Amino acid sequence: MAKKPKLLADLFHETLKDVYFAENKILKALPKMAKAAQSKDLKAAFVKHEKETRGQVKRLEGVFKILGKRPVAKKCDAIMGITKEGDEIMSDFKGMPALDAGLLAAAQAVEHYEMSRYGTLKCWADELGMPDAVSLLDATLKEERATDSALTTLAKSVVNIEAEAHI
Repeated sequence: MAKKPKLLADLFHETLKDVYFAENKILKALPKMAKAAQSKDLKAAFVKHEKETRGQVKRLEGVFKILGKRPVAKKCDAIMGITKEGDEIMSDFKGMPALDAGLLAAAQAVEHYEMSRYGTLKCWADELGMPDAVSLLDATLKEERATDSALTTLAKSVVNIEAEAHI
């Protein structure tokens, strides 16, 4: 018997499950990162992004609903690796001047992964004729880009400078 071909809709659903796992993993990591951060501005950025991420999870649940599927997470090896690196930074640089720079870099690795995934999902949703899903995914993509931009500004204006000033 011939195997049923896997189509773009199947790939969309699998990737959605992957991103759903990633966002929920990030929700667990952000409070730890906020607690570890030494800079009040970086702590605030992590707290703000945790609130945004809760909304992003809700939007993903909305996309699952559009598909007529229940929200299910599929382990995302990429986010597991990125968050593991963040854990290592928190351990290896605890109390050190470069801790916040490392935390910020780890956070940006997450943002870049998310921007890649949301951009792809948005494109596929458009191809699949799901304008409501496109709208939900675009809202999150815009938030991820804004967070990345804010983190870059924070890195350049405060965090990296403080990391190298303690010579």
